[in-house]
This record gives sequence, structure tokens and C-alpha cells, in this order.
Amino acid sequence: MDHNEKGSRGILARFMDLLVGIGLGETMLRLGTTFLSVVMLGVVVWLSHAFYSQQQKSQGSVNVPATEPTIVVTGIASVPTQDVNAFYGIPRVAQPFTIIPSRPREDIIKYVVQDGDTVFGIAEKFGLKPETVLWGNYGVLLDDPHSLKPGQELSIMPEDGVYWQWLADNKGGLPAFAKYFGVKADAILNSQTNHLDAATVGDINAPNIQDGTWLFIPGGRRELLSWSAPLGVTRQNPASARVMGSGACGAISGGAVGYGTFIWPSVNHFLSGFDYSDIHRAIDISGNLGEAVWASDAGVIVYAGWNDYGYGNMIMIDHGNGFQTLYAHLSSIKVACGQSVGQGDLIGALGSTGHSSGPHLHFEIRSLSSFVNPHDMLP
Repeated sequence: MDHNEKGSRGILARFMDLLVGIGLGETMLRLGTTFLSVVMLGVVVWLSHAFYSQQQKSQGSVNVPATEPTIVVTGIASVPTQDVNAFYGIPRVAQPFTIIPSRPREDIIKYVVQDGDTVFGIAEKFGLKPETVLWGNYGVLLDDPHSLKPGQELSIMPEDGVYWQWLADNKGGLPAFAKYFGVKADAILNSQTNHLDAATVGDINAPNIQDGTWLFIPGGRRELLSWSAPLGVTRQNPASARVMGSGACGAISGGAVGYGTFIWPSVNHFLSGFDYSDIHRAIDISGNLGEAVWASDAGVIVYAGWNDYGYGNMIMIDHGNGFQTLYAHLSSIKVACGQSVGQGDLIGALGSTGHSSGPHLHFEIRSLSSFVNPHDMLP
């Protein structure tokens, strides 16, 4: 080391000692560190900008048509057919999604009833109305949703309508047959489900359709039969219910008259099964076997006994003011024909007799000519 270098270092050392002596050395060190950080940050920004500009120029060199065809799949992002990813080295792969058009079912299929099934649940499963399940299976269910049991085989139609048997002696031919179900003959002829050939059928007024053939009537409707009890069973005419079973009463005169208001006939005020609907003109009230069933209003007993069409032990009360009430599936009956009862009197015990899948009270309110929704009358 020469003399000059030693002298320079000596001067620098003495200068730093002087700065430290006056308290400025540490400040200068911090300023130098800050300056170096700013310089490095600037270099990083400049390099990033340069790299981005180069990438944009390279990407712009890919020739992509202005009108780029696109395959659109519902619920999936559009996939361009042009290989714009070549620059990035990503290979083009086959489109893994296949678009299959939805095709309506044309044939009638069979369904085996499972534990826990209901007519309403089965209808919802196949996208049908509950009535359609009954209209397609009269021979099995007899228009009674309570008659559904595990193991039964049901015919499930492809759409709402009626499934009915053609008889060779049908008067009026196919037009009259179709009119009965509220449709035109063409609806039956054109249905792919029926596999009818217009040329083979010939004259629709005297069609060449084999006797006993089951036909699907798309959009058709028919009246549902009620097997519970006929309307208008009153103290003046209790014998009108004789066709329903041994519980029908004889002539009755006098007796209690109702208030025209109704109370819940059991301790529970919620449902356990079917609600009121076009195919179930009642409510099924939840309960336990043997719980009390009360008269919903005062009146006279006009039916007390077994019902032969699925309602098991059944009671009917005529309230003498144009209303009647019906109580079904009872485990026991505590009243007799012709007996007057007051509102809230014990008349029977809740049960599961007849076509019933478990303990509940089937409860109906009727007028002389129509069914009444109990929800509109109960508090």
C-alpha cells in the first residue's frame, strides 16, 4: 500500500470519526440504504415493463379469424375451435361434453310400489298429476289413493291422461269413446303410445280395434269414483248408505242439530298423510292408536260400522243444517245409529282399519251436494 492510499484512508477514517463524534454517521448510513432500495425497485419495474411489451408483440403475431366459431354447452364456458393456445404449448384435446336432446317417453312403463310411497309422491317422481296415477290404474287402486300398497304394480303413462280399455261394442265408435274423456279421436289415433295405424283402423266410426285393447287417451279426464259414502246421507235418508256396508242406519226422526261451526275432532291439529285435494276430499289428521275422536259438531249418527270400500270402521253424523261429517279408519266405535251427540262428545277411537298405512283420522265435511274443504271450516 503506497503512502497516498494510506493518507486517503486516514483522512476518510478521521472524517467518519468526526461525523460519529457529532452524531451524523448513523443518519448517513440509513440514507444510503434507502437510496439503494429505491434504485433496485426501479430496476424491477423497468424489467417487468420490458417483458410485458415483448409478450404482447409475440401474442399479436398469432393469426385468429375475426369470426371465431364457438361450441356452447349449457353451464360450461364456451370453447373456441381455433387453436389460440399454441403459443403457450397447451395441446388441443377432444371436447368431452356431448349434447343429447331430451326425448319424451312414449311407452307405458310398470312401477312396483315401495314402502313409503304415496300416489302424490309417485306422480311427482314421473312428472304427472296424482289423478293420472289413479286414471291409469283403476283395476288396482279403484280411484282410492288409500288403497296403495307395497308390491302393487302400476302402469305409469308417459304424460297426463287416461288409460282405458276399448270394447268392441262401444257405440259411436272412436269419436264417442274420445269425447267421453274430453278429447278428439285424433288424439288417440296420433299417440305413439297406442301404435295404431290409421289404415288398419279404417273407419273411426266402426274402427278395427281388437276388443279388450287398452288405449292411452293423452289429455283425457274422467270423474273419480268415491267409495267412502254417497253425498246426502241425512237423518231423512240414512238408508242411502246401505250400499257402502253394514254400518248403514234405518229411519231416524228428530235429534240434535249442529251449531254450524266445527271443532277439531282429535287432540292433534296437524296432518300425517293426505291433505284435501281433488282426489282426496278429506284431511288425514295425525294421531296415535286409540286416541279419542270427538264429534266436530252436534248432530245425529246416520252411519256407524264397517265400510266395505277401504274406510274400515266409519261414522257419519248428520248435523241437521245441511252439513254432514265423516270419520274413518277408527279402531273402535262408541256410538250407535240414531244417537244424538253434542259437539265434542266422544264417538270413537283413532285407528288404522281398512285401507290405511298407519294410525290416523280420515275426516270429511260435506254439504248435501258437494264436499267441503275442512281447512275452510275448522278454527
